[in-house]
Amino acid sequence: MNGELFSSVFVLLLVLDPLGNIPFVLSLLRNVPQSRRPAIILRECAIAVVVLIVFLFVGDHLLVAMKLSDPALEIAGGLILFLIALRMVFPPADRGSAEHEMDGEPFIVPLAVPMIAGPSALATVLLASRQSGQMTVWLSAVVIASAINAVCLLASGWFARLFGKAGMEALERLMGLILTTMAVQMLISGIRIAFRLG
Repeated sequence: MNGELFSSVFVLLLVLDPLGNIPFVLSLLRNVPQSRRPAIILRECAIAVVVLIVFLFVGDHLLVAMKLSDPALEIAGGLILFLIALRMVFPPADRGSAEHEMDGEPFIVPLAVPMIAGPSALATVLLASRQSGQMTVWLSAVVIASAINAVCLLASGWFARLFGKAGMEALERLMGLILTTMAVQMLISGIRIAFRLG
């Protein structure tokens, strides 16, 4: 895995936040038989991958049509990642609560969209399609990151038992801190280009 591919996969994993979504998945599938859960998770992850890939390839055309400049995209991407990071470091109190329980099996909503292929993930691949000249790298990154995300969600019960609630929260906050530094760097880069600061 080359450097750009590794970096792209890492960014997508931070945005997809599989560990942070584990409490949501456990709550959402609480009333679903244990034997059906892996099939549901794999189906929803596959749907999310398709949505992300579609946005990856049509994103450039959308942004060109809207006449958005590269500095504006970089600053917007930094702001988006910064807001995501804030939610990871300071998660909402009702995340993963019992209000997410469903009587039947989830289909597309809310597991595939917006939990996996949510606004943050879609915005990330949308910006990537505009900024990166190597679409195959980002396509591979989407597939690899989505596969890792699926594995984490399939092992959600094991992760919950291994780390406990406090451990899961600590891991998510650590990923949020890393994502914060990446977001700030994107903002600095975008501002430098926009104002020709060198």
